[in-house]
Amino acid sequence: MSSEFEYPVHFDLARPWYHGSPFELRTIRAGSTITQNRELARIFSHKPPLVAIDDDGSIKHTGTQPGYLYSIAEDIHPGDVKPHPRTTMRPGDEWLTTRELRVRFLCATQPVAEELLTEEDIAALYEKHKA
Repeated sequence: MSSEFEYPVHFDLARPWYHGSPFELRTIRAGSTITQNRELARIFSHKPPLVAIDDDGSIKHTGTQPGYLYSIAEDIHPGDVKPHPRTTMRPGDEWLTTRELRVRFLCATQPVAEELLTEEDIAALYEKHKA
């Protein structure tokens, strides 16, 4: 979608928010990406140039570096986030923060070999999107 206002996107105030990063953090800056999908945040912690989510919700990616998974350590209100304007994810999967937020360390992460996209997977994705 080219504009964050072309579709209604909502989030559940009761669900936790997550951030994945290759860096040790105490806060994230305004403009950081957060999600309510814990597995997606874990994948983002590997800094993948390419992420693909299947219709069944399984995630594959090209990230190879270790990272850290965080939860957001304060309440998120509607004005604190906005849909990512250039996301390639499903609506509601990826959000940008509008202010600095404190984070709580959950765990260190390592890439999982079975989740990595192969060269053949990548070629197939590019072919699918050319059609």
